[in-house]
Amino acid sequence: MTPMNSPINLVEALDEATCGGKAVQLGAAIRASLPVPPGFVLPASLVNAITAQDSTAIDLALQAFAQLESAVAVRSSAVGEDSSQASFAGQHLTCLNIRSQTGLVEAVKQVWRSGQSAAAQAYRQRLGITQAPEVAVVVQQFIPAVQSGVLFTRNPMNGNDERVIEASWGLGEAIVSGLVTPDRYRLDRQGQVLEQTAGMKDIAIQPSAEGQTHEVAVAADQVRALCLEEWHLEQLNHLAAQCEQHFPPPLDIEWCFAGSTLYLLQCRAVTRISISPA
Repeated sequence: MTPMNSPINLVEALDEATCGGKAVQLGAAIRASLPVPPGFVLPASLVNAITAQDSTAIDLALQAFAQLESAVAVRSSAVGEDSSQASFAGQHLTCLNIRSQTGLVEAVKQVWRSGQSAAAQAYRQRLGITQAPEVAVVVQQFIPAVQSGVLFTRNPMNGNDERVIEASWGLGEAIVSGLVTPDRYRLDRQGQVLEQTAGMKDIAIQPSAEGQTHEVAVAADQVRALCLEEWHLEQLNHLAAQCEQHFPPPLDIEWCFAGSTLYLLQCRAVTRISISPA
């Protein structure tokens, strides 16, 4: 196989046609010294070979997986995904806390299949994307998050120049899946809290010891308690400012905390935003 058909360290992910939009943005964030978990991308051609049971392709992916020496998160990075015109958020499968070689190969296949689904195809048609889906796959160190969420660098509802944060306990899939009503915070650009509203967070998604994830009940005293403290908000506001230095705002940022460490999981353009009339 040529180098283009081998796994590529995320820091070297430069070509969207090979690595997909998500991997290229993550690579740019790593090169900007933003706190992105380490990982690699399987180019679309390599993913196609893995799904076709090519033993050489599978071996290359497993060698890169072994070098990470950790459980991993496996996500799509389709060509054209998370561009300034389109966000494929929620269209493609994400597999978390993958611990075994067989688990990795199956996760890659599942992510590839999700890119071929009727829903994903219909979404591409609505965006006017006519070419066949090409799905690269990002494999990153899995972070067992205590709190997770999203941050918008501009209010997506009215266009106001303020940060909007949604947060919940555990992994962010509880928010993505609509299992909880997350806490909501509004900050000005200096980080001052304008509003904070506790959600209803009775379920958390946590990693399972044997791999993948499961739902757990949240302790009664945490269900309606704000999950972020002032220092969390300070770090998130700082991360938002850092991201805006390297990517054109407004931005949709996925993040998580593991202990006191903040991680950037994704940084993409906001593709639709409401603007209040003057």
